[in-house]
Amino acid sequence: MESRTKRRLSAAQLHALILRTLGTGVTSAEELTDGFANAVWRLSLDDGRQVVLKVSPPPDLELLRYERHLLRTEAQVYHLATPAGIPLPRLLYSGFDDPELGGDYLIMSALDGVPWNQAESLGEDDQRALRHELGRLLAELHTIAGQGVYGYPYAGLTGPTWRDAFIVMMGALMDDAVRYATPLPCSLVEIAGAIHSNAHVLDEVTVPMLVHFDIWPGNVFLSTPPEEPPRIQALIDHERAFWGDPLADFVTPTIFEELRDDDPILVGYREAGGKLDLTPEARTRDAMYRVYLYLILLVENGPRQYPEEDYGRIRDLATTGLTNNLAFLRQR
Repeated sequence: MESRTKRRLSAAQLHALILRTLGTGVTSAEELTDGFANAVWRLSLDDGRQVVLKVSPPPDLELLRYERHLLRTEAQVYHLATPAGIPLPRLLYSGFDDPELGGDYLIMSALDGVPWNQAESLGEDDQRALRHELGRLLAELHTIAGQGVYGYPYAGLTGPTWRDAFIVMMGALMDDAVRYATPLPCSLVEIAGAIHSNAHVLDEVTVPMLVHFDIWPGNVFLSTPPEEPPRIQALIDHERAFWGDPLADFVTPTIFEELRDDDPILVGYREAGGKLDLTPEARTRDAMYRVYLYLILLVENGPRQYPEEDYGRIRDLATTGLTNNLAFLRQR
């Protein structure tokens, strides 16, 4: 999607960056436009390789507070999740505060699969099998534990408990809503009241686990050999990851819907050893995380300035989702 946060680099700039980092030049470049924040290119190199370059927004551009050093978070996920066996692209190079480019960037191996949301001819059985496989991968991801700090360390939004960290994360997002004068269906006082009155359920989370928090079909690549059913090739775009409650990773795969106990993603998760019971307390935590995500979708238009034709439907769905989940929390 078109966004004001996406950097514009010339062919000469792309060539110079790859030459000094990987030691080879660029023969062709294609910008990948599916993402929402960072600029991304697929590059063909002189040595025959294909790589993906992801570049952070300009350093002088204001972003949401949780978006500080997003690519450093993503690099950390690569370093932690690859040894754990999670299928990911290979991180080839990372640059932070690059003096020539200005800002951060990552260079990764290119995938030869297709994003799930662009895969054609997937039947209902294929979709269910893929959700089941995704659940198993999330169970593996959620074996990666942090070191006693919850939240977004690189953004400075952390706490010694999950309750503390989530309150800080919500507070930062509500500050952003004020800063960007975000139109909302209710007051920030109402949102804060719904969160704080239910915050005790967050104390059920006692270990900070790695949470991707952006598992939508566009961030799941599929391998589709003609003689086999589609399989998940890799998970991508880890910049929104935080340390917290694994339950939060089921919000994006069911965005604008409801997490059902018989969803194949939960079945696969439990079969692979993941522990998740949809108790009343878990349903309350789920609603809190949906409020957080829907608020992000509404507030982020401030710095990004999406085209209305692309953003209008997302804004309407996020507004409805925010309203419905706040109503649920008020009844708890």
